[in-house]
Amino acid sequence: MEPQSTRYIEKEFGAWLDWLFRDSRGRVVIAQFPNTPLWFAFGFLALRLVLSPSGTLATVLTLGFAVALAWWAIDEIVRGVNPFRRILGVSALFFVVVSLLGVLA
Repeated sequence: MEPQSTRYIEKEFGAWLDWLFRDSRGRVVIAQFPNTPLWFAFGFLALRLVLSPSGTLATVLTLGFAVALAWWAIDEIVRGVNPFRRILGVSALFFVVVSLLGVLA
């Protein structure tokens, strides 16, 4: 027989996971098909990696990636289907800001 405290922890942890990952219709959502801003971010990143440019083109591709990723992150923060997606958006936006501050420093 399980101790009552173990059942309580499992119940509370399960409720927390439901809150974190379920959308308003009760579906678990962790990843979604990429939307327009994310496709742009992937495109800029792919071009940056394939072309390995320097100078102005490198700057344009890097900024394009940062802007597209920030666009996606803000969209997730505002319209994310569950708390996990909103936290993911905050994390991505934090990454973009810190990266840009590092480049500007």
